[in-house]
Amino acid sequence: MIRHIVLVRFQPTVSAAAIDDLFTELHRIEGKVPGLLSISSGRSESPERIERGYLHGFVADFADWSALEAYQVHPDHRRFGARLVAHAEGGLDGILVFDLPVQTQGSLT
Repeated sequence: MIRHIVLVRFQPTVSAAAIDDLFTELHRIEGKVPGLLSISSGRSESPERIERGYLHGFVADFADWSALEAYQVHPDHRRFGARLVAHAEGGLDGILVFDLPVQTQGSLT
């Protein structure tokens, strides 16, 4: 399984409603990309408070690398990604992406 982790530092002028709308759009892709297992999104609630401005994010789990690749080229993802970049502080500089292969029980992914 591949865990796709995206952290976002939104521009200070982006409202909570606009962020909710973005994440609602993101969740609409569920069921449209084979191998996309789940998406979780929201605001950090970390008691450590070391987010360094990356207060929002999402995690999408994929069955394998080819499922992640299919997601990356999907038109809904491209549209969402463009909106996300437009709302992030500094554009793409306000977004961090980390893809982590995760071993699941009975799998050597």
